[in-house]
Amino acid sequence: MVWYGTAVYECWPFWHEAAHSLGISGDMDMIAQPLRTLGRSSPLNWRGALLSLDRAAAVCAATLIAVAAAMPDERDDIGNAARGAMGTARAPISAPGRETAVGAYLGAPYHYPSDYKLQQAGRHDATIKKVEWYTLPFDNPLYYGARIQQWFANGRTGSMIDFVHSKAYAPLQEDAKFEGTIDGKPVPESAKIGDFFKRLEFTHGHNMLTLNGLVRFAGFSARLLPYAGLGAGISLPHSEMHLATDPARTYEYQYAGPTAQALFGIEFRTRTGSVFLEYKFTIADYRAPVTHRDGSWLPIDMWSQFSRWWSGTEPPGGWGETRLTSHQVVGGFLVRFVPAGTAAAAP
Repeated sequence: MVWYGTAVYECWPFWHEAAHSLGISGDMDMIAQPLRTLGRSSPLNWRGALLSLDRAAAVCAATLIAVAAAMPDERDDIGNAARGAMGTARAPISAPGRETAVGAYLGAPYHYPSDYKLQQAGRHDATIKKVEWYTLPFDNPLYYGARIQQWFANGRTGSMIDFVHSKAYAPLQEDAKFEGTIDGKPVPESAKIGDFFKRLEFTHGHNMLTLNGLVRFAGFSARLLPYAGLGAGISLPHSEMHLATDPARTYEYQYAGPTAQALFGIEFRTRTGSVFLEYKFTIADYRAPVTHRDGSWLPIDMWSQFSRWWSGTEPPGGWGETRLTSHQVVGGFLVRFVPAGTAAAAP
């Protein structure tokens, strides 16, 4: 029996062999390095970004292949015949029906460059043009996600609650184009972001919580099923903003605006679980209050934000606004739970 809760861990011994079969040589850091560059690619280096995305997908696919290779072979006719003689033959993989699935995943995102605006009446009205957000998905804290799926009786349609913990870092030591005023003074046309900000990031993280509709398509077999989904929800980033002239930083969880995602993936099913490879496209609009507050944990930070909104109090540092539009490649595992007595849908 395969313990799906350790599926990702079980894949690690196969990385070198899988990388060799893909023509990728070197140690683990050399394999991971192209993925790290995914978060640092600029629009002028789009070929590098696409190559990083391609390698991310290839490595995720190799992981799934390695997991499948490590699983028992249910098509072993000799073994099944022997088990059948003892009355313990394994049931074949059936077509999906009503079921609940819980899972987690890792991945690598790429954020498009976007404008960041800092606004406060009478003090700030500045725009940093085309911030090239880093993602660093394999640096702590990791990029990760978790989800709960509910599939209906037909096995082809379902719903999902999906949580994504991504990250976005502004490159403080890189030059960027500026417009407007900060502290009532005109900003230069070009400067390092770090000249004005001690910190500008969403690294604990760029969190998105969405409710999604899902649909499965006819697969190549009962094991291998493509699926797609579409959803919307809210952005709950851990905002870390500190203007150089401000007395304190903003360091807290916040509700920052709506988010939406579209996804397409392939699910490899076993009797009680699945592994999957998935592409996600996400859009998140941010309007983050600059509160000069060190937060604690999410419920307390949400209550603080709600209380301030209810009282009509404006944040002391104004508002930071941007839009994070992202491509993401993820791979993970699911554990499935089928209600007792539930019949599988017809293939």
